[in-house]
Amino acid sequence: MQEMERPPQRQYEENWDAAIDLTLRRFVYGSLSGAASALLLFRSPSTRWAAVAFGAGAGIGSAFTDSSKLFRGSFGASSPSISSSPPAVVPDAQPSSVDPVREPPQDSKLERSEEPVVKDSQ
Repeated sequence: MQEMERPPQRQYEENWDAAIDLTLRRFVYGSLSGAASALLLFRSPSTRWAAVAFGAGAGIGSAFTDSSKLFRGSFGASSPSISSSPPAVVPDAQPSSVDPVREPPQDSKLERSEEPVVKDSQ
């Protein structure tokens, strides 16, 4: 027997349920990991809150990326498509008469290998 396909409205509702569940879980996990790292790494309350906010933002961003895949990119900015055409050929540049690796100027004072004279204060 052939498997019946879900109606589009039901699939849409299931995608929303999955997206909301994913967003809430990743927000909480990101906030908790930010709080744990903040307690271990920072002393100031403002930097601790910043670490918690960063964790929460990373969780929401991750959830948004996965949720947009559920909806096949129907909301938000889509990623650029990668072309299968070969890259454009760029002709070689003319060789330059300037050598890119310069030699340091020769200084007679730098070439000395004498030991410095140290006077004793006795």
